[in-house]
Amino acid sequence: MLHGRRRTTLFHKVLFRSLHVRNKTTITQPHTSPTKLDTFLLVASIVKSLSDPGGTRNLNNVESSLISLSDSLILEILKRNSLDVSKKIDFFKWCSLRHSYKHSAGTYSQMLKTLCINPVIHKHYIFHFLSSMNLEGVVLDSSTFKFLLDSFIKSGNFDSALEVLDHVENILDKLNPDVYNSVLIALVRSNHLNMALFTLFKLLDSVTREDVGSIDLAACSELLVALRKAGMRSEFRNIFNKCREKINSFPVDVWGYNVCIHAFGNWGELETSLNLFKEMKEKGDPLAPDLCTYNSLIQSLCFNGKVNDALIVWEEVKSSGHEPDEFTYRMIIQGCCKCYRINDATKIFSEMQHNGFRPDTIVYNSVLDGFLKSRKLTEACQLFEKMVDDGVRASSCTYNILIDGLFKNRRAQAAYALFGDLKKKGRFVDGITYSIVIFHICKEGMIEEALELVEEMESRGFVVDLVTITHLLVAINTESRTDLTERLLRHIKNGNLMPSVLKWKDNMEALLKDPKNQKKDFTPMFQKGDFREIMSLITSRESSSSSKEAIDPWSSSPYMDHLADEAKLQRQLLVSSRGKRVQEKGVDSFDINMVNTYLSLYLTKGKLSLACKLFDIFNDLGVDPVNYTYNSLMSSLAKKGYSNEAYGVLSEMGEKVRSADVATYNVIFQALGKMGRADLAGAVLRKLTEGGFLDMVMYNTLISVLGKGGRFDEVDRVLEQMKKSGINPDVVTYNTLVEVNSKAGRLKEAQRFLKMMVDAGCAPNHVTDTTLEFLEKEIKKAKQKRK
Repeated sequence: MLHGRRRTTLFHKVLFRSLHVRNKTTITQPHTSPTKLDTFLLVASIVKSLSDPGGTRNLNNVESSLISLSDSLILEILKRNSLDVSKKIDFFKWCSLRHSYKHSAGTYSQMLKTLCINPVIHKHYIFHFLSSMNLEGVVLDSSTFKFLLDSFIKSGNFDSALEVLDHVENILDKLNPDVYNSVLIALVRSNHLNMALFTLFKLLDSVTREDVGSIDLAACSELLVALRKAGMRSEFRNIFNKCREKINSFPVDVWGYNVCIHAFGNWGELETSLNLFKEMKEKGDPLAPDLCTYNSLIQSLCFNGKVNDALIVWEEVKSSGHEPDEFTYRMIIQGCCKCYRINDATKIFSEMQHNGFRPDTIVYNSVLDGFLKSRKLTEACQLFEKMVDDGVRASSCTYNILIDGLFKNRRAQAAYALFGDLKKKGRFVDGITYSIVIFHICKEGMIEEALELVEEMESRGFVVDLVTITHLLVAINTESRTDLTERLLRHIKNGNLMPSVLKWKDNMEALLKDPKNQKKDFTPMFQKGDFREIMSLITSRESSSSSKEAIDPWSSSPYMDHLADEAKLQRQLLVSSRGKRVQEKGVDSFDINMVNTYLSLYLTKGKLSLACKLFDIFNDLGVDPVNYTYNSLMSSLAKKGYSNEAYGVLSEMGEKVRSADVATYNVIFQALGKMGRADLAGAVLRKLTEGGFLDMVMYNTLISVLGKGGRFDEVDRVLEQMKKSGINPDVVTYNTLVEVNSKAGRLKEAQRFLKMMVDAGCAPNHVTDTTLEFLEKEIKKAKQKRK
């Protein structure tokens, strides 16, 4: 073996010398330059030396110093597949140390592409060579830069892809649009959305209409998906409009259309979603709507309170050749449960199983929540047992729904027992579970127990969030136990959250005492209005008969086509969700969350003027109100008889927030009842019934308003509609029915509803006692009159 190695070394020496001699000869005799065979043999010799033990040390001899390094020679060696990457790195560095040679953009490019075979392993060397290029002033071409970015993106190392940008800032040749596409994808997948927006706008501005084909539209759609998930509504709209302006055919594929339809629909812009659907139908294949399109539209219709339309479209989908999948079933079941159409949800749930689909945890959770909200406690418990028997894994969310539902169904003892049992098992309890329990026991005035739970929550490692803190602050102030604030501060270790809350409170109180704007301004906060004009505010224009006749009778989805043709006439009445006091948007929503908290606190204590002052100050400071803010103010104004001012709040809300929620309509019914306008309440009810969505509180409010207005036929219809939707009357419903009938002298009817309450097993509360006392007095009066 040793003899063989000596022969190889001797061969190398002879080859180096012959090439050196020929190289020197080339100065005067060009025709004697090295042949292709000579170059091939030299490359083979160097590769062999590098592959042998010692690597580049085999080249550190007198003969190797005679080698005339050139870009072509180095490129040939770097392209050899038989040579290990680590040997190529060593050789590249060895060449860098030669005084007579300096690497070119070509050799750097080849070396970087070689390292990109596995960019994660060779990340250090990639950035080392990029730094060397920077020092030597070697320009990196766009194609190699894109190759680098794409290799990191494909390996899922998005942060490293962006790190490349920092290293090449001074050495990068002019970027072409294709490179921007890779940068855009890296930014989106690493969640640098603001940078991604900047990059896309720069890309769109840099190309003409003729060059727009160079933009990767899939990257645009991917950015839109990320913006939708992040809830960046205005940014989504800006990108959508810019792309439509620059790219005539945008979106260019079904996926792009579906992303936009889903986003706009869930943001309450149903008209835009329907217009996009209409575009897809007009363009036809390959842009015809698919099942995903219909799934998004069904979800959007439910979210916008149009559950009747959603159910018609659902039936249409089944007969149109699109077989519903598990996501279709999930969307329609979730929509029905959110809109209190629990009977429809139960029917579709059974159909889903009959057709061979196995409901997952999300579907079970939706139906479970629907049953509990509809006061169907027995059915909820049976469903949970079925869920366990079917082997569907319950989640923390499942148990949170159960605990919250038990509290709301006046089974506090069972809810607390379940909570304790889960804690002992050490499973399925999270920060949200604690927040739910704290909220409900705070409502009962059990503040000491709530603070103990906060301490326990912290000891278990759960973060006490702003939602939980605001529950406690409202309870502490409502019960006038401000001495407990210091104790709350000691318990909470969530960074600067509690100190920030207290600092905000101090600043707010200082502003209320000494507002910056001292100028007397007698302009009213809200323009007054008249609630008698409520129908003109909420009614959309009626559909024209001509548009209905224009529907293609051969269409696979005629009703959906009808909705799309009348997109401009589709005005959103309400969203299916209820506005929250605390918006879950982190730092961006801190001010409005605190405004909502203290607004609620002041209004609970009857301090309406202080609440209005708080609203006015922070409105001037640029804090945008949300649904909860307007609903709170409007409700207090209506209860105190300021119906015109309440209407002014409603009008401003329509301009700034656009979408009303179920709480808004509860306030409208309350205001109309206070005015004695049960007829208008009935008209609003009929308009809402067209959409098919009323919740438990809305039903109870309507029964009260219509009953006090003497419209008992309509009360019976509302009660029947309530049961038909699958909602069981609760104690508030029965108390209201007994009360309004008793006060109207309908004592037999009052007794009938009382019997129904007992037969339904609905436990009475303190209001029931008061109502029964009144009923008993009225019965005695009636007997005395007969005598």
